[in-house]
Amino acid sequence: MALLEVNNLHVKLQTHRGPAYAVRDMSFSLERGETLGLVGESGCGKSISVMALMGLLPDNAQVTGSIRFDGEELTGKSDRELCAIRGNRIGMIFQEPMTALNPVHTIGRQVAEPLRLHRGLSAADARKEAIALLDRVGIPDAARRIDAYPHQFSGGQRQRVTIAMALACGPDLLIADEPTTALDVTVQRQILELISDLVAERGMALMLISHDLGVIAQNVARMLVMYGGSVVESGPTDSVFANRIHPYSLGLFAARPGLRSQKGRRLATIPGTVPELIDLPPGCPFAGRCKFTIPDCHVTVPPPVRVEPGHQARCIRLDAVAAAKEQGVAA
Repeated sequence: MALLEVNNLHVKLQTHRGPAYAVRDMSFSLERGETLGLVGESGCGKSISVMALMGLLPDNAQVTGSIRFDGEELTGKSDRELCAIRGNRIGMIFQEPMTALNPVHTIGRQVAEPLRLHRGLSAADARKEAIALLDRVGIPDAARRIDAYPHQFSGGQRQRVTIAMALACGPDLLIADEPTTALDVTVQRQILELISDLVAERGMALMLISHDLGVIAQNVARMLVMYGGSVVESGPTDSVFANRIHPYSLGLFAARPGLRSQKGRRLATIPGTVPELIDLPPGCPFAGRCKFTIPDCHVTVPPPVRVEPGHQARCIRLDAVAAAKEQGVAA
């Protein structure tokens, strides 16, 4: 039995213009100790997908489909029931540590809170454990700085504190939502290496959300490419990188700057603009921006098509895309 199984997940949001589907028919599984990446541009549904797993969606959101964690159905659970799981068996590193941390409480109190809530530790024991966690994630002189406040730390150190909070109860699943946003390249690498080391050390499963293809390539074994709330391509990371086939994946990869790119040469771009969720076509979400679009693309929801073992893409024109790839004109 997989640790996490998501089947036919839909998330509908009520807006002033009517219902908008932020996640559409999402399915995947995650084994214990496995690493999975979600990649795509801003607004594609990455973060709201994991918020659905955590039960942290806004009040106007409607979730349908199945989310099974260690055999237990999470869809439909009350907030009280979910509180016993999140922060305990599922830990999350949020995108922006200054909004994830409470500015009026010390970091020691915030790291110790899940230990007292979920593990029932005394204040003294929770403090001792918090110091050990802060030391493990690389906070210098943790025993002295445990009583400091978030504003007294650098951005990279604040992110390390949120990692300590997420790991406090030894979760089975760690979700990292763009954990290196707004950090410089050196600190980004340190944070990603720390997460990788801790996942391997504790045998946790990892879901890593990023818009950075390089981060995904180096840190996860499997990946999902998302666009318009849908998973358009999925599979082993090596397979998707080497044999990407969905037109959106091709456009996303072509837009990357390369070490051998000519100076002054424009980067490849995907034509058009990302439509609002309420304006997505009923068929393929990428229809209209894709040069392979035919009328059926606007009305037909593409089924997953096998590309290689474990590698799937949702497109009704894969034969045409493959032929264009052979001629070097697909992206």
